[in-house]
Amino acid sequence: MSRIKTAKKGFSKSPSPILLSACLIVKNEEQHLPKCLESLRSLVDEIIVVDTGSSDRTVAIAKKYRARVFHFAWCDDFAQVRNYAIAQAKGKWILVIDADEVLEQSAIAILQEVMEREDCLAANLLRSEIGARQAPYSLILRLFRNHPAITFTGIYHESIDQSVAALQVKEPHWRVLDVEVPVLLHYGYMDSAIQLRHKYEFAQKLMYKHLEVFPEDSYMLNKLGALYINNPDSDRHFGISLLQKGLSLIDDTDQQNLTRCEIYYHLGLAYQQNEDWESAKNAYKQVIELDVPNLVKLSAYLNLGNIYQELNQQEAITCFEKVTQIAPNFVQGHFNYGIALKTAGRFTEAIAAYQKAISLEPDYADAHQNLGVVLMKVGYFPEAIASFTKAIQLHEQQQNYETAEILRSALQEFQ
Repeated sequence: MSRIKTAKKGFSKSPSPILLSACLIVKNEEQHLPKCLESLRSLVDEIIVVDTGSSDRTVAIAKKYRARVFHFAWCDDFAQVRNYAIAQAKGKWILVIDADEVLEQSAIAILQEVMEREDCLAANLLRSEIGARQAPYSLILRLFRNHPAITFTGIYHESIDQSVAALQVKEPHWRVLDVEVPVLLHYGYMDSAIQLRHKYEFAQKLMYKHLEVFPEDSYMLNKLGALYINNPDSDRHFGISLLQKGLSLIDDTDQQNLTRCEIYYHLGLAYQQNEDWESAKNAYKQVIELDVPNLVKLSAYLNLGNIYQELNQQEAITCFEKVTQIAPNFVQGHFNYGIALKTAGRFTEAIAAYQKAISLEPDYADAHQNLGVVLMKVGYFPEAIASFTKAIQLHEQQQNYETAEILRSALQEFQ
């Protein structure tokens, strides 16, 4: 697959009456929908909203943004609803977006460039997973030509991947591009614990329904396995068996590299939770060796570095340095890099890493605290006291009162 990193200058928009249609399916999304639709204003030519039974202000909000609103009775099958939505689109291109996602404005020029490519059939878009405990980025096939052969399949975690691959076999000139800058910001992980629990139960039900029809779908086995791995109340060993089964069903071509990448990553998480460090390292290394965009590998490098933090300090430093190179604005990468450097006695470099983390997230209490520790070690006492004082203030603001009190007592003893 070809990859897109920067936009060309001098782009002029196609004269086509409707170049791009955004398609959404929604239900009771009044909380998220305004921000999503507002982000589309500067790019899309029409908005298709298919409502599956909202009882709140979702439909009224969609109409306020001049969306074409349709209604579809929910049938426990996301692919059916997606296909109904894209069938209403009049644009030359279609962008599928969810209500809890926002279009990154800085990516608009790149998307316009993609749509100018005569041989481009579809594009994998990089999505930032805001608030996710794991995997801050994912790659999803969401931008594609309005072609009658492109349809969604899958009761849950529906996708156009199969139809796109089939069309490429028939018409080999078509290309699928990877856009390697964040295009979508996904806020679903920011929902309340009750909402997330409901999503888990809903997803599990539909995944099992899908696997009854398609028992050898490696992608769905991966997603269901991940559900068991990431839920502390579930059977982790059963999750591992689902992932291993999914891996065994993937062919040797590069077409399923993203699924293979996800499975290895989820196996790494499971082994790490089981403290099976060798198996976890091997799984993360498998992710790193795959031909997928580096941002998709970011969490594998991060977790591998965390394992090496206890086993091999130089390897940990190498992993975290790679994280900072792949994603210079990823705060956690600089913070972890600082820890590894500090543990190795490279204090000056550790100070720079913590300062970078703080510049990206000024309210990062732990970064201020760790910076104070390293400043103390190199004899910069006034600066260290200032860092500790700031850390105490932030811990209190963030209601981490016990940590703040421990740090205050330690600081008083020093003074």
